Amino acid sequence: MPIATPEKYAEMLDAAKAGAYAFPAINVSSSQTLNAALKGFADAGSDGIIQVSTGGAEYFSGQGVKSMVTGSAAFAAFAAEVAAAYPVNIALHTDHCPQDKLDGFVRPLLQMSAERVQRGQAPLFQSHMWDGSAVPLDENLEIAADLLEKCIAAKIILEIEVGVVGGEEDGVEAEINDKLYSTPEDAIATAKALGYGEQGYYMTALTFGNVHGVYKPGNVKLRPSVLKDAQEAVVREFSLEEGAKPFHLVFHGGSGSSAEEISEALDYGVVKMNVDTDTQYAFTRPVAGHMLANYEGVLKVDGEVGNKKQYDPRAWGKAGEAGMTARVVEACENLRASGRSIG
Repeated sequence: MPIATPEKYAEMLDAAKAGAYAFPAINVSSSQTLNAALKGFADAGSDGIIQVSTGGAEYFSGQGVKSMVTGSAAFAAFAAEVAAAYPVNIALHTDHCPQDKLDGFVRPLLQMSAERVQRGQAPLFQSHMWDGSAVPLDENLEIAADLLEKCIAAKIILEIEVGVVGGEEDGVEAEINDKLYSTPEDAIATAKALGYGEQGYYMTALTFGNVHGVYKPGNVKLRPSVLKDAQEAVVREFSLEEGAKPFHLVFHGGSGSSAEEISEALDYGVVKMNVDTDTQYAFTRPVAGHMLANYEGVLKVDGEVGNKKQYDPRAWGKAGEAGMTARVVEACENLRASGRSIG
């Protein structure tokens, strides 16, 4: 199918919230990892989201260019061509963008999409994330309101983060402490600033102990009930229908989470869960296995010629893709999205 239209993307997210499932949002940084993600979604019969971070976008542009905008545009163009061959809906997203990279990443891409929409074309991306976790909440929401207005004009869904995700991603680090848990007051402030859907469609990454990377069991204390408390606080504050889930929630730092924690988060309105660390390993592990098993073939040991069939990048690249594809299928199963493409 073609890349999801803005209307189809909103339909995907609404269906996920209503059905208590979520889409894996798979970070990619190359055509190989993109292809692996696409095949994984197709194999699972699941719609999905494929995304690039600031570092991933820069890497996509090549070491001689190192431009987040160029890399993002190249990623989107390649994805649009290849995704059309698969029978599931795919949305494109840009991941964590801190304040100091807005002008070099999200804002130029938003402008490109706005110009495309004015010409009657689809936006380049279906959603963008503004990561304001490092600034005070008032400033975070002020910037979010401005970006939401621009996203609406470009037919793009905005994702924001309220709270802090621990660990490290693309050089941005945060401590593991009480700031990892969003409060009901944070949720109410967000709804007052951006609405609860009536002012424009957006997704919210409320934090409930999330940490980027993988940690041993017991080191990360997830409290999915934080999400339930946030939804209920907004319902009470704005006199919404009892049991409503005003926020479309996003689960960051999900690697290593238990099945029970994921399931509970889905019940409270999570529609998107970022998956990066696990799929990175799933790609690299088969490549390492290939290299170790074919040591004398991939290296010209002691002046020998090696084995071209073993050091050909396609040989180990296919192994990496297959490993990552299998992990994407697993993510779809974990998030209850398998077999639920809306067509």
